[in-house]
Amino acid sequence: MTVSATAPASTLSSKKILDVGCGQNKYPGAIGIDSNPRTAADVIHDLANVPYPFQENEFDLIICRHVIEHVPDVMAFITELHRIAKPLGRIKIVTPHYSNPDWATDPTHRNHFNSYSFTCFMPDRTPFPFYTTVELRPVRTYVTLANLWRALGLEFITNLDQHWPALRFTRKFWEFYMSTILRGKELQFEFEVVKKA
Repeated sequence: MTVSATAPASTLSSKKILDVGCGQNKYPGAIGIDSNPRTAADVIHDLANVPYPFQENEFDLIICRHVIEHVPDVMAFITELHRIAKPLGRIKIVTPHYSNPDWATDPTHRNHFNSYSFTCFMPDRTPFPFYTTVELRPVRTYVTLANLWRALGLEFITNLDQHWPALRFTRKFWEFYMSTILRGKELQFEFEVVKKA
């Protein structure tokens, strides 16, 4: 996962980046946090235990690759990432799509996600405004499909909103009616952190 294909190196190096659940592939230049001491983490901490050992408003970018499906409390996890992110900072999450058959191969997976799993953090979209006061602004949502469907061009159709935002319904149609056959693989989210003054 890249931070930005067009961002100059000097811009990236000036940002404070946290790689949550970094494993052995910590993002270059990031501080890594993981519960496993056999990883490349700079900070060993159980991600189920909040707060994390960081100050409020500390990070410009928080990267979370294949971690959120393992945590015991998704709401607490996102709330903690929001706390330690700077206002207008970014949170990037990569996780399996709930229809991915490989999800069940890892017995430590706890949580399933689809394209709309984080709408409770978006006041203008949520059907559950009483869940949280934490606010995220969606920047990008992208779903990858299993290789056969990608080769047939269906991944492009599913993500038409990346080019034309008004066509977001194509992902919703796929997710509601077709994803049990045309299986998804990964979800990639990018959010901007909203904090009230």
